[in-house]
Amino acid sequence: MMERLPEVQMQGPRPFPPRVSGFTQPFWRGLNAGRLLCTRCKTCGQQSFPPRNLCRACWSTSLEWVELSTTGKLYSFTRIHVAPQAFRSDAPYSIGIIDLERGPRMMCRLIGEIRPEHMGASMSMLVLLYDDGPLFGARLNINLSEPVSQTK
Repeated sequence: MMERLPEVQMQGPRPFPPRVSGFTQPFWRGLNAGRLLCTRCKTCGQQSFPPRNLCRACWSTSLEWVELSTTGKLYSFTRIHVAPQAFRSDAPYSIGIIDLERGPRMMCRLIGEIRPEHMGASMSMLVLLYDDGPLFGARLNINLSEPVSQTK
């Protein structure tokens, strides 16, 4: 098992709460425990994020839950200034695509100031703790012993 992901306390409920199903329960339990999980096909080894109940590569339903890397590289990002209604109070905010060290490419909320010169920078995955449950995000890979603060 990898180390527990750092946590960031967020204000209020999640802007757009996820649909939680019987299948995705392991993902949400893992995130509550500070772990980022995905599904991996037992037939071909393809990882899927978000978790899927069917392998996109070979269509097998023989899957297992595996832990993802806690770090990766920033592939791309954008800064949202005009946000959908559910996210309007968070604007401006950044979202980005992270290439995990061992795992898939994933999109998530970015915490802290992200600038164009950060492209390719090392990123750390986080658990974003909202009043009604967790989501995942990432920030520039800095000294993880320092406290994390939410910065728009």
